[in-house]
Amino acid sequence: MNLKFSLKNTIKDISLYISAFVPMYFLILIKLIIEGAFGNLKINALFIIYLITLILLIIFGVFGLLFNTIFSKDISKNIIILSKKNITDRHFLGYFSLFVLFALQLNLSLVSSYVLYLLIIFLIGIVYIKNGLFFINPLLNILGYNFYDIVYCEEGSQAKVEAKFFYKGEIIENKQYKVIFKNRHFSFIDRK
Repeated sequence: MNLKFSLKNTIKDISLYISAFVPMYFLILIKLIIEGAFGNLKINALFIIYLITLILLIIFGVFGLLFNTIFSKDISKNIIILSKKNITDRHFLGYFSLFVLFALQLNLSLVSSYVLYLLIIFLIGIVYIKNGLFFINPLLNILGYNFYDIVYCEEGSQAKVEAKFFYKGEIIENKQYKVIFKNRHFSFIDRK
């Protein structure tokens, strides 16, 4: 699978990264609304900026995930899964705890917290995209997807390939599946 650099792939990568943080954005949005509703936070320009930023990030993250999964026109191939190992638990718990700590400690009344929040998201994004960590996406796990290390061969081939895939449900070994290849770090096994 030889994928070339393109603007479309870059946008897909960024949208997948943003989608990984949708649960955290949602937690911060809830915190913002509760603090504003109970008068613990002034409804001022900073409040509105936070609110708009979070709503836009949630929308972009959800749209990005849909764009990469349901509405994708990426390459799909038939494969036979020879072996599988569910490794969902290795990646998601640590990432999700980061969300909770970050969301709880964020002081919504300070401009410096907002700037720091954006810088942290940006720096994590550089590492996430540069290292192809697209498989660390708690939103997918919340939506019922599991993450697998698998060994497969393409239909009509005997060459064994190791890969990481998302699948909603339990994969059955020695069964044929249709795979939607996103990039070398992020692919989905389709139910069809």
